[in-house]
Amino acid sequence: MDAQQASEALNAWYLRNARPLPWRADGTTAWGVLVSEFMAQQTQVDRVIPHWLEWMERWPTPSALAAAEPGEAVRAWKRLGYPRRALWLHRAAMEIAEQYGDEVPSDVDTLLGLTGIGPYTARAVAAFAFHERHPVVDTNTRRVIARAVHGLAAAGMPAARDLVDMEALLPSDRDSAAVFNAAAMELGAVICTARAPRCDECPISRWCEWRGAGYPDNAPAKKPKQAAFQGSDRQVRGRIMQLLRSTHDPVSHDDALTAAAHGGVADELQPKRALDSLVTDGLVVEYEGALKLP
Repeated sequence: MDAQQASEALNAWYLRNARPLPWRADGTTAWGVLVSEFMAQQTQVDRVIPHWLEWMERWPTPSALAAAEPGEAVRAWKRLGYPRRALWLHRAAMEIAEQYGDEVPSDVDTLLGLTGIGPYTARAVAAFAFHERHPVVDTNTRRVIARAVHGLAAAGMPAARDLVDMEALLPSDRDSAAVFNAAAMELGAVICTARAPRCDECPISRWCEWRGAGYPDNAPAKKPKQAAFQGSDRQVRGRIMQLLRSTHDPVSHDDALTAAAHGGVADELQPKRALDSLVTDGLVVEYEGALKLP
């Protein structure tokens, strides 16, 4: 692959065709980018958009969120899933407000010191909010690299090599590198999709090794499937969280366990197991013998 020509073609395509996601709009703050990255983890973008808009309207700065009770962050998270992300984002907001003058840091190592921020999120915020030159690799990017660079029908398990591959493709210019990171993700999300890639519309098809090889069925072995959500402890935890989000009043243990069991359970201990895990995770707290959000 000619990395320079491919990156120029992909960036030009992105600038013409990128979806108008609200956090991509001119004037979006680094805080807005950080919130979008927290929300988009393991969550479809279409589901994130209304929550992000509501969140930024209510808490436009880290200090605004930090001033709210943690439970309000969990409540506002609604049904985005993995509600611990709301608690982590609240803690990160407190750290940013108290330690960094209400300004999201631009340095990857500093970002990694904030609650809930791992290597991917740190690089994404540095790249998209500050145009620092870092490779940013998500599931969509990995699929694009697997096909275009390695001639594989799909990506294998995540590996350190993914960042090396992306680094080799990144333009040297910081602004162009930031666009390329976003463009590779966008290409994988809307064109180079897992099940029905639209190769005729791909701006880098001429350099794609998989296309050049005739689209071989050579995908690496898939990882084992995750346990089904239906009937899982996660589903039962969600029922309890839905009940607690629906009221500002404390909820009795019996009501919480009844909500957990509504719709069926895998075993008789599952409701209590789910409730205990929520308490352990800090998503539910004891209050005068009852339960509430933190």
